[in-house]
Amino acid sequence: MTLSTLIDRRAIDDPTGPAVADSAQSLTNADLLGRVRAAAGHLADLGIGAGDVVALKLTNRVEFVVLLFAAWRLGATVTPINPALTDAESARQLDDSSARLLVVEAGAHSIGDIATLSVADLRMEDGRGAAQPVEDPSALALLIYTSGTTGVPKGVMLDHANLDAMTSMGRDALRAGPDDRCLLILPLFHVNGIVVSVLTPLLVGASVVIADRFNPQTFFEILEKERPTFFSAVPTIYSMLAALPDDVRPDTSSVRFAVCGAAPASAELLARFEDRFGFPLVEGYGLSEATCGSTINPVDGPRKTGTVGRAFPGQELRILGADGNEVVTGEAGEVEVRGDNVMRGYLGRPEETAAVISSDGWLRTGDVGRLDDDGYLTLVGRSKEMIIRGGENIYPKEIEDVLASDPAVLEAAVIGVPDEKWGEVVVAFVQARPGATVDIDALHARCSERLSGYKRPAVIRLLDMLPKSAVGKLDKRSLRDGLVRA
Repeated sequence: MTLSTLIDRRAIDDPTGPAVADSAQSLTNADLLGRVRAAAGHLADLGIGAGDVVALKLTNRVEFVVLLFAAWRLGATVTPINPALTDAESARQLDDSSARLLVVEAGAHSIGDIATLSVADLRMEDGRGAAQPVEDPSALALLIYTSGTTGVPKGVMLDHANLDAMTSMGRDALRAGPDDRCLLILPLFHVNGIVVSVLTPLLVGASVVIADRFNPQTFFEILEKERPTFFSAVPTIYSMLAALPDDVRPDTSSVRFAVCGAAPASAELLARFEDRFGFPLVEGYGLSEATCGSTINPVDGPRKTGTVGRAFPGQELRILGADGNEVVTGEAGEVEVRGDNVMRGYLGRPEETAAVISSDGWLRTGDVGRLDDDGYLTLVGRSKEMIIRGGENIYPKEIEDVLASDPAVLEAAVIGVPDEKWGEVVVAFVQARPGATVDIDALHARCSERLSGYKRPAVIRLLDMLPKSAVGKLDKRSLRDGLVRA
């Protein structure tokens, strides 16, 4: 199976069934096929064919989904661009990906000399001349650019075989079927939004509704109106929802579960959210280089709070020590994954690709974790974020979880800063819950109760808002840079 023909099969099987909707329009399966064929014909008329790259600098909207399948129908590749990027940042991605066409929002200007199409001008009817779908599992489907928080953004090459593998794994892990309805709230320029919230539901015959920009004040109104059975979000979103006034008690009876990913969540947040809103947060773990997901807590089965679950069906997981050998159960080391979902490599970067993918297919994640006897993975931090204080290894997540357990704290971020005596010391940053007051002395006391002396923050700073990357991850580089400038 390839995704280039998925829309055709849905239209044949259930032409009048719901496919994808946003606040402006709702398409049946037959409607979606017509729009995809029309868009494919439009792209072909603009000279786009197999092997070409189409860049989409669009907000979340139905046309993004249409253009995905239109490009794949022609054998072309899509590279999503964060709409918030500057022209200079966008130009770097366009140049690195060798994009031949840029699709932008109505009224947006072109960037450089690349051919540009306004989404308002996208052909919506008349699919005459649209080529038959290209079915090539080895064809490059997506170029997802890493966030750049640890260096210059790199193009992650995901082919159709990767997407086919990941969506099949997601179907099995999420127990998704045609009766499901997914609410998309994550950005479509990120692989999580594309794979978990669009491709997987469409693969299983389910429908997708695309929400407008996330707003905690209106989110549950949308949920009650659209009646989704699942959605996927990041810990920041769940923290904001959990911080809503106590009198906010929405009808969540349609929701089977919600996925929590992209960044580690505290066990306290997961338990508090489920207790309040009545449906489980299923925490998972993955990265763009593995086409989104590698582990997840079972939807139907024992969930272990504080872990990110077990390997997806069809993937392998192992933990390696500094000597390159597997560690014993319960010991921390670098997480490696293997499966048909592992990327083809980084575009134009063979040496960096070889540094993270072994000859036998294991992907080095750069994350540090440990496995228990049942195969559940607990993350303890990024290998590059590990703090070494006086020769002792410290993983930030353990400290962040302690800080986040304070009822007044919305989120916490921990970094290491240079110190003449200790080499590095721990510095923590916290953000208060809306309407709450953070007591720094009480946080220090909490850390003294729950953490060994060398793990305790030397300084805890209160910020109005913790900096985030475009996909909602804590931007610790900005925190370090801020300390340097200060």
